[in-house]
Amino acid sequence: MNTDQYRHLYGPVPSRRLGRSLGIDLVPFKSCTYDCIYCQLGRTTHKSLERKPHVAVETILAELERKLAETDLPDYISLAGSGEPTLNAGIGELVAGIARMTKVPVAVLTNGSLLWRRDVQDELLEADLVLPSLDAGDERLFRYVNRPHPDLGFKQVIDGVADFTRRYTGEVWLEVLLLAGVTGLPAEVEKITAVAGRIKPARVQLNTASRPPAEEFAFPLIPARLRGFRAAFVGKVDIIGDIGPAAATARAITPIKDVDVMGLLSRRPCTASDVATGLGIHMNEALKILDALLAAAVITTVIVGGRTYHTVAAAPGKGAGA
Repeated sequence: MNTDQYRHLYGPVPSRRLGRSLGIDLVPFKSCTYDCIYCQLGRTTHKSLERKPHVAVETILAELERKLAETDLPDYISLAGSGEPTLNAGIGELVAGIARMTKVPVAVLTNGSLLWRRDVQDELLEADLVLPSLDAGDERLFRYVNRPHPDLGFKQVIDGVADFTRRYTGEVWLEVLLLAGVTGLPAEVEKITAVAGRIKPARVQLNTASRPPAEEFAFPLIPARLRGFRAAFVGKVDIIGDIGPAAATARAITPIKDVDVMGLLSRRPCTASDVATGLGIHMNEALKILDALLAAAVITTVIVGGRTYHTVAAAPGKGAGA
């Protein structure tokens, strides 16, 4: 089956943070500056600080033009995907190209690890929304949770995010992901709130692990515990929750194909409900497509916490770490 119609786009899908979002994947799978213990995509296979033109900007723009012509417009075009998007040296050119093509706002979802670089800052200044992350309040837990490239330091990263926020004329939404027994403790949250106070984002978005993590010891906070930490932060604070079937307010206008489901699963493990919600289709339709993909051996399943997640199968001859 052909799953290459849109190699670098996925969605539009309902996003817990951005409404209906059309995603763009800018780097090879799991090319990142971090190797986070909670990452839903598994362990990083290529940890690097080197920025490259991983995907040609004109290739992405050509795909985007086709996609926008055949689907209802999303709320945001999101630069994110299966690695750290700022590792693509063409991200600034892409932001400018999208702005010329459409009035749909551009959001950049980044771990913020390269914002100490002035060139990266300059390239993101024209984006409509920037969403960096903060997972720890000190160097020790930064290295434990994020497992960064050895040439990255906690202060360096935080100073970069704070400096970018000061320069940026748009809004910065800071995602804070807390883990049970690690960063989801009062003493650690106090450190994180102090760091968030230095960054001064327009809003803080509290989150926890919600899909199968890279490491089994990355445990999510229970919802009540996550809500309990809300008052510790100053200003606007959101609690990011799962998107349920009731939240899928916009059904797909164009027919959903195997390629759409594969595109979704290649970026994150999904339950059948996630697929139905994410693509705006009935659960029975999602199950029918998933069954066909399982029969074709192009996807596989894993059970975590009593829930069945679907993910893209490894290519023949390649293991998880290949």
